[in-house]
Order: sequence, then C-alpha cells, then structure tokens
Amino acid sequence: MSQSLSRALTILGLLGDESRSLDQLAGELDVHKTTVLRLLRTMEADRFVQHDADHRYVLGSRLFELANRALEQRDVRSIARPHLAALNASTGQTIHLATYEGGEAVYIDKFDAKQSVRMYSRIGRPAALHCTAVGKVLVAAKPRAEQVEIAHRIEYRKFTERTIQSPEHYLAELELVTQQGYAEDHEEHESFVNCVGVPVRDGTGNTVAAVSMSVPDMLLDHAHVLATLPEIVAVAAAISADLGWKPESEVSQKGK
Repeated sequence: MSQSLSRALTILGLLGDESRSLDQLAGELDVHKTTVLRLLRTMEADRFVQHDADHRYVLGSRLFELANRALEQRDVRSIARPHLAALNASTGQTIHLATYEGGEAVYIDKFDAKQSVRMYSRIGRPAALHCTAVGKVLVAAKPRAEQVEIAHRIEYRKFTERTIQSPEHYLAELELVTQQGYAEDHEEHESFVNCVGVPVRDGTGNTVAAVSMSVPDMLLDHAHVLATLPEIVAVAAAISADLGWKPESEVSQKGK
C-alpha cells in the first residue's frame, strides 16, 4: 500500500471517531501539516471529507453514499430487513443483524427500541466476540480449530462483572451455543441488558449472519427475554428460508 493511501485511510479512520483540526491530524500521523493538508484537499475535492467554519474536519457525504451502496449490495441485509422490521414492531425492542468479516462480528443493520432506551451499537461497528450474542453465534458456526484460534487471539476486555475472561470459558460457551442453537448475552456487555441471538443460514446451511434482540433489564428480565426466543428463531428461520435454506427435517420429509 502506498504511503499516501495509507495516510488517507488513517485520516478517514480518525475522523470516523470525531472531528479533528489540521494540527491534531498532523500530530497523530506524525507528519508535517503541509503533507496532511495536501491529502485533505484531495479528499475534500471528492467529498470524502469536509471542514466546518472552525476548520475542523469531518467525514464527507461521499463516504455515506458508498456506505449505503455497500450495505444495499449485501443480499442478506436486504432480504432480512422486512423480517427485522416486523420483529421490531411486534416486540418494540432493539433488533440487530450482524455478519462475520475480517475477524470481527459487524453490525450491518439495526432497529432501535420503541422506548427511549438506546443500545450502544451502530451499523458498521464491530460487536465484541466474547460477550455479545451475535459474536458468539457467528464464532460458534466456525470449525473447532478456527474457534480455538479466535478464542486465543481475543483481548478479553471486561465490560461487566459477567464478561467472559478466558479462552477456556469462551470455548465452553461456544459449545453450549452449538448445542442449544442460540446464544445469550446475560448482562455481559452492558450492565442490565439481556440479549438473545440466533443464526441465519444460506442455501448451503452455512451461518451467514446472526439476528439478536437486546432488552434493558428494567423492561424485561432475563427469563422474559428468553421467553421471546421462539419468535426470534422464527424470524431467523424466515430469513434463512428466503436465502434458500431448508431444514433437514423438511428435506427428508419431501424425499419420502
């Protein structure tokens, strides 16, 4: 990768966190301001960045256009969207759709809860593999050798007192997810938030995404969130069916 391209991508990553001045960007890249300004002017001409009246730089509209196009090209997202919207309408809770990309679980769609309570998550951001329901579902679908590799490279950041803290504990959790067919986040990522996630499969039976519902404990306790599991499973099954997946039982019955 060229040095200029690398620096430009770093700038976009930094601006994705918050706005920055020219001096701040030059300091974080450890290069002269004229070099950064030249890159910024090129990116601004193509609407990848823009600056405000205080000469602080932010992401530009071109990036949002590309992000929307990238999301629209994801078949699983477009197929899942009406099902997720229906689940959100019927439960009133926060609904997520995530996929596994580049070693991370990434949220590709989200419907916010009807109440004023909002989850931390955002479309395009990664979900912690060790303490989110979608992360566990997606890793549990991997071959065991890959699960072991993932488990040993995770940085087990402790978000709450319930957060998994070791590869051994995580691998045992993945076995449980495989056995029961769903994953839980029982106040592991955010205190007082419970989440249930289930896999979405494509026509070959591979897990290509995970659907989850997150609920603050003040609205539904752990037991009541688990009671909604059949509804979440039904939605994931409907999405999977639209992607061409047929359960083994259905296939065997048709073959008789």
